[in-house]
Amino acid sequence: MNARDVLQRGLRAAITALLVAVATWLAPPALAGQPCTERRLTADELVRSLELAARTAAALERSGARAAIVARAGQDLREWGLRYSHIAIAYRDGDAAGGHGAWRVVHKLNHCGSDRASLFRHGLAEFFGEDLYDFEAGIVTLEPAAGAVLAARLRDNFTVARLHEPRYNMLAYAWATRYQQSNQWALETLAHVLEPAATDRHRAQAWLRLRGYQPTTLHINAVRRLGARVGSANIAFDDHPAARRFSDRIDTVTADSAFDWLMRSGLGRERLAVR
Repeated sequence: MNARDVLQRGLRAAITALLVAVATWLAPPALAGQPCTERRLTADELVRSLELAARTAAALERSGARAAIVARAGQDLREWGLRYSHIAIAYRDGDAAGGHGAWRVVHKLNHCGSDRASLFRHGLAEFFGEDLYDFEAGIVTLEPAAGAVLAARLRDNFTVARLHEPRYNMLAYAWATRYQQSNQWALETLAHVLEPAATDRHRAQAWLRLRGYQPTTLHINAVRRLGARVGSANIAFDDHPAARRFSDRIDTVTADSAFDWLMRSGLGRERLAVR
């Protein structure tokens, strides 16, 4: 074992003791959800990602919330006017009255550029232990009633997986069910947990519409759409309405639109940025 491996192991052990960040997989062991990059994080990047996880846990603790939506900046999306790339539902796994329990996240991850995805239950250290574009976390804490419901129900794997569609499309149409991308799964699952009648994806999407959710409209011309479709198994446009698609308007669920909606709808209590 070289010095770098020793350092990385020591850092992981220290942050794990702080966050109690032990991963519990919802899917069979595989390469699913691992970074789609050939390079490993440098020691400095690893330290910064673990420090970000610790600061995020501290912010969640200070908030007093039971559940929140957390986001990471895994890609540079400034061209599209977006800050964050990926959201997860975070919940406190333990007894609220006693002040115990680790913060965990449930989220959906693409199988390394394929057209399939799976669900995972991670600690904050794993969630931020990626090749991040920027070491900033976004948080929207949820109002107490919704947070309590989510914290209780998200421990159940069946609830988490109820609306999961394994066919993945990074730019899935927000109001279709042919595919499902990661941020879309998070919002639909939020709807399913908070609304008893939202027992399938159609009903969950109807609830989101009723509560005023508005997807992000990306302007992507035909040449870029063709290049993306040919070059990437995890991008498709055939679920988008023809009228929207042929006018270069792609409506999809983004982390930023989710944050905006949570605060606008009253489901979100506080919006934070952690660096």
